Amino acid sequence: MEQSDDAKAEQAILSRIRTMVADEKALREQLTEGTIDVATEHARLATLERELDRCWDLLRQRRAKGEAGEDPGKARVRSEFTVESYDS
Repeated sequence: MEQSDDAKAEQAILSRIRTMVADEKALREQLTEGTIDVATEHARLATLERELDRCWDLLRQRRAKGEAGEDPGKARVRSEFTVESYDS
């Protein structure tokens, strides 16, 4: 059975999230192995964490729209500022 476009889009977002989680793990391993320094690891992790937050936000938007009977395809990636300010 073929997946719907919505299901394919969600799978693509989840795949991106899994890739970034693996990248985080790899960065931590590189730090432990001494192949990168702490400043490099922190900078790269900060970038990954912000991008992960944006992906999770997009996924939550898509799911909320679907549950509300709206088109999940209308969800949009929000700015880093918008997503990061949710914690405030």
